[in-house]
Amino acid sequence: MSTIDDVIAAGLGVAQPRPDASQAATAIIYCDRLVRIFKVSGIEVQALQGLDLAVEKGELTGLIGASGSGKSTLLNILAALDQPTGGQARVAGHDLATMNGQERVAYWRSTVGFLWQQTSRNLLAHLTAAENVALPMRLAGLRRRERSRRTLDILGLLGVADCADKMVPQMSGGQQQRVAVGVAIANHPEVVLADEPTGELDDHTAAEVFSALRAANAELGATILVVTHDAAVSEHVNRTMAIRDGRISSELLRSTEIDEQGMQSHVAVQYAALDRVGRLQLPADYVAALGLSERVRLGLEPDHVTVWPGQGGATAVDADPGDEPEAGAEATKERQGDDDQPGS
Repeated sequence: MSTIDDVIAAGLGVAQPRPDASQAATAIIYCDRLVRIFKVSGIEVQALQGLDLAVEKGELTGLIGASGSGKSTLLNILAALDQPTGGQARVAGHDLATMNGQERVAYWRSTVGFLWQQTSRNLLAHLTAAENVALPMRLAGLRRRERSRRTLDILGLLGVADCADKMVPQMSGGQQQRVAVGVAIANHPEVVLADEPTGELDDHTAAEVFSALRAANAELGATILVVTHDAAVSEHVNRTMAIRDGRISSELLRSTEIDEQGMQSHVAVQYAALDRVGRLQLPADYVAALGLSERVRLGLEPDHVTVWPGQGGATAVDADPGDEPEAGAEATKERQGDDDQPGS
């Protein structure tokens, strides 16, 4: 265990359990107690505070967070553009904390694809759409005939085959971003990292870009992580994680259910994220409604945990699984041993 991990463990005051072996083995994106500390004018700023994350192969996932939540720091680490201060970060079997320069180049070229908010970071203005998509394949050494075939297949899959011979300035913003998706998936990467991919687009055009991402996910099996501040991303992905204060705070899971009459319905269920040492972040509206601050009282029931204001309150947040709030099953469990942990 590294020095920073020792500090984290000591600060928590609890024994650190081993990661779930099955989850660590199957997740294509896996972070274990990830920490990133920056020094600004001699002051240490902890951008990631023991973050745990697991994304399975083939998932289409969103990560949302406000400015300063840690989402950009996490993205940079997953993109191998930055290194963690402590903890583990692995993508498709690559240990991001130990890669050398040559391994990073190979990682960027074949393992991970990128989709950025700004067109200038995705596409070269002096090339056509087809030439932009073919360029990563050319750099990877793919033969011309195979490059041409794959380029046309990708543009067709993303609904921009008619843009093949257009220069970047001749395309609309939505067309440019869909071509950029093509660039990101050109070498069939295992993971695509998308940073605010629809931040400069209107709602209709944004929906077209997400349609392209879903097509890439479904047809090519690429695992896609969309990082954004826009909560509306949850409408386009199956799983949405929220990051707050350097930790995953909640998840929204979407699924399709079929009733006895064969009718389909879409179900969205929200959960609080409980890490391996029992910490969670209560929803801000719960905290405000009950005036919770500094410390709370806990009660253990046979099948749930209750949370009371620490001073003078009589109302409890009841986490009975059979009595879920309308917005979904927002878990409110908290371990008794973490009462004095900041950020819990």
